[in-house]
Amino acid sequence: MPSIKRDRAWRRAQNRLHDDHHGPRSRGFRYGDPCPKRWYEMYFRRNKLARARQIGKIWPYAEWTKLMADTTTLNVLFVCSKNQWRSPTAEYTFANMEGVSARSAGTARSARHQITLADVRWADLIFVMEDKHASRIKADFRQDVAHTPIHVLDIPDDYQLMEQELIDILRASVTPLIEAELGR
Repeated sequence: MPSIKRDRAWRRAQNRLHDDHHGPRSRGFRYGDPCPKRWYEMYFRRNKLARARQIGKIWPYAEWTKLMADTTTLNVLFVCSKNQWRSPTAEYTFANMEGVSARSAGTARSARHQITLADVRWADLIFVMEDKHASRIKADFRQDVAHTPIHVLDIPDDYQLMEQELIDILRASVTPLIEAELGR
């Protein structure tokens, strides 16, 4: 009886004929596979850390927030009716404050800049001049302001742009709230 040479190529060909996986150590999805994928290993801490290092991310997220706490700015949105006198004055007053980024908007359709969903999502703190502004924001953007603090300043529409009395009132009422939020 002649001997048949059974080399590596022959074994590979036989495996391809008899199995739909390409070798004895392939990992597949079939039940009873000799070497199944172990998906749960993906959730091990060491594997998450290794993957985070590979893609250049800091993990876990809590460590990232601790690192970035000093560099992040507090986004403050000031809202009045027409975005003409009170909220632009507040924006200009707090625009140069360290660690604060300020914007202003109005609730009326005729406002210079009418408040949008992007403004509400951008803001970490919202300061409104009157109760009616807070009600309007809560009515228009209910879900988006659910976790954003809204502070009512009770400043009537009796002031002009950059009036010194208005600036003093804003500094007295807004500065402590911003500093408390920044943790100073």
